[in-house]
Amino acid sequence: MMGFEHIDSTHVADVGGKGAHLGELSRIDGVRVPDGFCVTTDAFQRVVAEAPSIDAQLDLLSRVEPDDRAAIRTLSADIRGVVEGVAMPDDLVAAISESLARLGEHASYAVRSSATAEDLPTASFAGQQDSYLNIVGLPAILRHVRRCWASLFTERAVTYRRRNGFDHRKVRMAVVVQRMVFPDAAGILFTADPVTSNRKIATVEAGWGLGEALVSGLVAGDVYTVRDDQVITRTVATKPRFVQASPGGGTQDAPVEPQRQTRPALTDAQVVRLVRLGRRIEAHFGRPQDIEWCLAGDDFHIVQSRAITTLFPVPTTDDQENHVYVSVGHQQMMTDAMKPLGLSLWQLTTPRPMHEAGGRLFVDVAPVLATPVGRARLLGTFGNSDPLVRDALQTVLDRGFVRSLPDEGSGPAPAGDAPAPIETDPAVVTQLIRHSQASVATLRREIQGLSGPALLDFILADIAELKRILFDPRSSQVIMAGMEAAWWLNDHLEAWLGEKNAADTLTQSVPHNVTSEMGLALLDVADAIRPYADVVAFLQRVADEGREGDGFLDELAGLPGGREARDAIRGYLDEYGMRCAGEIDITRTRWSEHPATLVPTILGNIRNFEPGAGKRRFEEGRQQSLRKEQELLTRLRALPDGEQKAEETKRMIDRVRAFAGYREYPKYGMVSRYFVYKQALLREADRLVQSGILREKEDIFFLRLEELREVVRTDEVDAELILERREAFRSYEALTPPRVLTSDGEAITGRYRRDDAPPGALAGLPVSAGTVEGRARVVTDMAQADLEAGDILVTAYTDPSWTPLFVAAAGLVTEVGGLMTHGAVIAREYGLPAVVGVEQATRLIRDGQRIRVHGTDGYVQILT
Repeated sequence: MMGFEHIDSTHVADVGGKGAHLGELSRIDGVRVPDGFCVTTDAFQRVVAEAPSIDAQLDLLSRVEPDDRAAIRTLSADIRGVVEGVAMPDDLVAAISESLARLGEHASYAVRSSATAEDLPTASFAGQQDSYLNIVGLPAILRHVRRCWASLFTERAVTYRRRNGFDHRKVRMAVVVQRMVFPDAAGILFTADPVTSNRKIATVEAGWGLGEALVSGLVAGDVYTVRDDQVITRTVATKPRFVQASPGGGTQDAPVEPQRQTRPALTDAQVVRLVRLGRRIEAHFGRPQDIEWCLAGDDFHIVQSRAITTLFPVPTTDDQENHVYVSVGHQQMMTDAMKPLGLSLWQLTTPRPMHEAGGRLFVDVAPVLATPVGRARLLGTFGNSDPLVRDALQTVLDRGFVRSLPDEGSGPAPAGDAPAPIETDPAVVTQLIRHSQASVATLRREIQGLSGPALLDFILADIAELKRILFDPRSSQVIMAGMEAAWWLNDHLEAWLGEKNAADTLTQSVPHNVTSEMGLALLDVADAIRPYADVVAFLQRVADEGREGDGFLDELAGLPGGREARDAIRGYLDEYGMRCAGEIDITRTRWSEHPATLVPTILGNIRNFEPGAGKRRFEEGRQQSLRKEQELLTRLRALPDGEQKAEETKRMIDRVRAFAGYREYPKYGMVSRYFVYKQALLREADRLVQSGILREKEDIFFLRLEELREVVRTDEVDAELILERREAFRSYEALTPPRVLTSDGEAITGRYRRDDAPPGALAGLPVSAGTVEGRARVVTDMAQADLEAGDILVTAYTDPSWTPLFVAAAGLVTEVGGLMTHGAVIAREYGLPAVVGVEQATRLIRDGQRIRVHGTDGYVQILT
């Protein structure tokens, strides 16, 4: 037994998360916590270890798939029956009896489960085990302690653990026994707004009687929001029923007398007082809290507090200024969490200061928004590229969240200031590409044989070369020239001819687009494999089995046509094998490391296309672009001043076709360099594993590059740090990053301010013209994609690794994206109607539904 007065946060292993929090709460000045004690996890282990057949049943449970509900239901019920039937040792019964005598043996108690993986910063486990209220007398309390132990194996608790990767044997159960408070009102306090995540706004829910009425959904409670000791909103609910203690133990629900049903459960003064208590508790634990409270008379009692695990973290700063953070991932088409090595390398690569939160990177744009010129530039940029971000920033500005400064001596100018113009010379592009290729070849040659501190020093020094190539002024000039030419064509041709998004067709099959060439090249791989039935059948087995590594390529050699197939795949990997989903994170698995990722797409190409499709697709796009050019120029010449307009338009068409394809190359060059770094770092990690310094090679992914340099220098590593970061990364993976986040913690969601879409349509950003109707294929993992010709690809976001799927798709819908992000560029290149930035598209559109994509006007209709 442990009384609350002896418990603090170091005792989670002894008393579980709930018990440890209650011990901590009881230590906070001014916070009233009902007295109680904990039956420790040692008691649980001791009793359960003696239960018959428990080991065999846990073995069976550990092998059950998390979605096999029938098996989980049966096995968990069997285990619960065993645990509830165990006999408690006499000394444990005596210890519980003694604790009850100290607190009041005839008093009423709440008996609550407290698992060791419950109420933790990375996983709340709220409601996964059971609690029992108004339990009176030693026999009843002993019975309910056993029921709490057994609740570790409820169907919902087992499923939760299986889905979140927790080992059943490692999660142990303590039990909290706490004196009951019979309140006039009770409820929940969130010290941060659970909807917007704003840390400055607290939310209180309140109802009559015990809080179980709110938790169980029996009634809706009153809802108050509070900021700066002021109630800013108040919604008083009708509360027809409440939960109260039953005379014979337990609880019951009962009607509320009519005159009280619409009366507020709390006064504004009580709400503010409760929030002040919550802020004290929040300060003690160091993060926003979800707090259960009771009001008896005029005294608040706190019966539980846990971290709010669903809030997106806020970047840490050392000042009290207001900051406005824009998600880097939404601009880079990589909204997944990144590991520390990937974060640190990207931060070393980029010229802009970036802030970390939740495994993602953000740029603070508050200094830019503060000045009229900076504000206009930034809003203009996002108005073109991502209207949802622009609208979110406008919302922040409208609230007066950002202080205004004059333009003189203002903060740094926004990234993307227009570079100097450049002549339309296609040779500039080929020179830039050759220069990048030569630099990567030099890197491969010079990094060979390096290890230890010399390797890390070399990589850190080479990042300067990476940045020199990536941010070559000529490269920026070419990219900007292509974008400006496209904008010019769209603006002028719509004004002169009423032609919307004309540049989308004019930029099909432009030269030097390494990403679109990559998609078409996989059609050539399919051509090399298609004639050999045994190879196709073998690759189908590889896809079905989800093979790891590249061993299957060697197996191919023994099949008729296998050598040709292997050489075609390896040739493709030599050119594009450094790519993968989320490729800006160096730690992500590359195609060269897991070639089986490509096999389903290769098989789809074999099934959906005829030989020579790659070259035909490119030529068809080129011809369509030429026809569009001739059509537009002919129509322009018929206008007043038509020859001049046609001449200007022809110059811009030549310019956009010369430069538009290059926009994809700098990232390809960067990722090529990253892969060389990764291969060398993994060789070094293998040395560290062989030396016993690291447990496994992938441990280096949870160290920043500078930290890894120190590990290599000293041959010492902080294993606990790596473990903590692994656990943190797992929690970050479950979070959805906002486009815009304030330093108050509020996630600002922008809206499309438009009324031109039909009722019920899903609004987005038009990025590739045309209209197409087809079957929606909602895809979350490229390796699991099964597209047929005519399907419309619907996914959260795409980066270059998704390009091979575009070849088979008839249209594209994504949740994330902008006018010049990857999916938009390649959709235009391939002539696919596309709408991006469609909020919750993968949830609102079901796989297999028939949809219509309006790529010219920017909306999606669900037809069936």
